[in-house]
Amino acid sequence: MESTLHLSGLILEIILLGYLGLTGLYLFFFALASLFPLKAEAASEKSFAHFAVIIPGYSEDEVILDVAREALTQQYPVDKYDVVIIADHFQEHTLMKLRQMPVKVFDVKFDISTKTRAINHALRNLPDDHYDAVCILDADNIMESDFLFKLNHSLAAGYIAVQGHRIAKNINTNFALLDAISEEINNQIFRKGQRVLGLSSALIGSAMAFEYRFFKSMMQEVEVVGGFDKELEIRLLRDNNSIDYLPDAFVYDEKVQNVKVFSQQRRRWLSAQLHYFGMSFFPATKALFKNGNVEYFNKAVQYLQLPRILLLGLTAIFALSSGLLGFPILTIWWLIAFALVVTALILAVPLKFYRIETLIAILYLPIGFFYMFLSLLKIRGANKKFIHTKHTYNAFQIKRK
Repeated sequence: MESTLHLSGLILEIILLGYLGLTGLYLFFFALASLFPLKAEAASEKSFAHFAVIIPGYSEDEVILDVAREALTQQYPVDKYDVVIIADHFQEHTLMKLRQMPVKVFDVKFDISTKTRAINHALRNLPDDHYDAVCILDADNIMESDFLFKLNHSLAAGYIAVQGHRIAKNINTNFALLDAISEEINNQIFRKGQRVLGLSSALIGSAMAFEYRFFKSMMQEVEVVGGFDKELEIRLLRDNNSIDYLPDAFVYDEKVQNVKVFSQQRRRWLSAQLHYFGMSFFPATKALFKNGNVEYFNKAVQYLQLPRILLLGLTAIFALSSGLLGFPILTIWWLIAFALVVTALILAVPLKFYRIETLIAILYLPIGFFYMFLSLLKIRGANKKFIHTKHTYNAFQIKRK
């Protein structure tokens, strides 16, 4: 009996080693690819696309006025873009100030507030024949002044979907700094690294643009609470559409400032990720063998991966425990898996984050790991509940790039 349990435990550990090790190898491969330059797309745009810059927000009274003012300062023809605010449960004095600006405001109060519901409300009420492209922002996002110009270049090159480079608006706490670094790692591995090798960029959920009529048609079939970006990815890649990435087109985004919000946000993301893995893996595998759709399958593989903070912690724990229990071969393989993950992260972190503040923030990783591990126990259905992350960071506190 004891030997049977021992053998079962050993088999389970080998399976975990294979899963976590291959995840580390995947991250390392695309982190390494991200070090190579991304070839600029050739485009001969002779005209400017007319953009609808859609900004859905829920009770974002503290930041929306700054966001709206900044959005109106694009180095792009003023008659070629409209700023559209979907003001869900905003205060009356905020609405009054917004209406004094040259922006379009939709005052709504949804019973169940979701990002997709807000965007679809705007799309239903905007004129179909007026816009060529739509840009989606979050209510705390600040665009660099040339952002729309760079999106226009990509769309003119023939892409119907493009992801910009979202970076931190604030790094004022240890967890905000960790969140900022995490976003940049995602940008390097799942956006730039993927594009360098000819695959599509991952979407984020904001700082992205689409061909207008295509997007409106696609959104009519989308109604989700969490995982809005993943729903779009699946639909785009399933139908053999590519997603471009612009590493030099910047949008500033507020980072979470404490461990509670950090773990809550990751729990929601992981729940959505597991949901879309279950939905897409078998259809994506079928599409790979039947139609050669590598993009769709690659996306399903991404959804299978653990958050990096868990990946890092688990490989370290298993390497230590195997060593203490006297399994030298397993220990060596766990150390290799751990080294792959660490090397991938080192390669993917931008040089600007190699400073003493980052070293201090890294000391908080075990706390993040602990809260993330606890959040796994409450992951079921987390992406089906609307959870508002309050934003308060002022636009004028941004330290540009």
